[in-house]
Amino acid sequence: MKFSSFAGAFLSSIPQPVSSLRWKPGRRIICSAAPHQPKTPLFLRPPAFQATLSELKKWYTWAKNKASSVGSTFLELDKGPDSTILHGELKRLVEDALEQPAVLSTQNSGGNYDDATLVTMRASLDDLYKLWKQRIEERRPFQYVVGCERWRDLILSVEEGVLIPRPETGILVDIVDDAVKDNEELRNGLWADLGTGCGALAIAIARILGPGRGRVVGTDLSPEAVAVASYNVQRYNLQDRVSVRVGSWFDPLKDVEGELSGLVCNPPCYPSEDIKGLQAEFSKHEPRLALDGGADGTNDLIHVCNGAASMLKPGGFFAVKTVGEKQSKFIVDYLDAKMNGSFHRTNTVPDFDGNKRFVSGYRA
Repeated sequence: MKFSSFAGAFLSSIPQPVSSLRWKPGRRIICSAAPHQPKTPLFLRPPAFQATLSELKKWYTWAKNKASSVGSTFLELDKGPDSTILHGELKRLVEDALEQPAVLSTQNSGGNYDDATLVTMRASLDDLYKLWKQRIEERRPFQYVVGCERWRDLILSVEEGVLIPRPETGILVDIVDDAVKDNEELRNGLWADLGTGCGALAIAIARILGPGRGRVVGTDLSPEAVAVASYNVQRYNLQDRVSVRVGSWFDPLKDVEGELSGLVCNPPCYPSEDIKGLQAEFSKHEPRLALDGGADGTNDLIHVCNGAASMLKPGGFFAVKTVGEKQSKFIVDYLDAKMNGSFHRTNTVPDFDGNKRFVSGYRA
């Protein structure tokens, strides 16, 4: 089933919030979400537009020139994309927008098509101009331009107001995979993904747990994120194993206090003053709510650690992402020295560059 058919089904099937729900193995967790309708990613939209090949070539030449004009300017300014990356994104935009992207290939310029050939597209030519102008001139994230992110083996809907999952966030999934391999209690238990965003971690962890009794519930304060995450859950037909609740951190999970087998979180952990210096795609367009961790970036990390002590059952597992080694060390010290023996076997895990950015441990 395509995303376009999921949208209507999603809105018509949202259950009403429940005040009390005790989770038991095999029992579905009811999802409550705000009535926000997620946008359909570009590659799944109906091919309802046409333009001549001549018009499309004119746009493509313009778009390539816009990408080339950037050079290394963005890279030097704030570690943003250079022309090579932008040309790669343009190729992806063509693949998502055109039913037959090969019409723009130089290999086909010899005779298969002429300039008057009508090309079927999933966006109007005017929209393609607008989208690429937004990408170059406004530094709008490419994922918002095409409406999705290819993350691990998933294609996830994303849009403004919803944090874009980063490749390194997938390390949390690998950490969970290692934890549940030889632990049936963890594999068959109830997991929580706090600040679920587009639902990336919740969906990936559910797939790791497998089709047994294990369940995942994602929470997010943003109604837009809850709707998009629920949309992605339906995309992968995981409604019976993953659900999403709207609310701040642990608030939507009060009915399962002390029953969680596992918990993951990619919290806001950037110091407030550092956000303005981040890459423009990040600082100007993605939700500050998902970035700003307070003065030193640890406000939400500490809140999550404190909550995990009461929400996890004995032997329960947790893993969180931090902004870097300094924060990771602070959190490990906090867990060991301030949490009165609530956790043990705390550990730090490096990111792709070898920097320790993840902290994991077990409820004592």
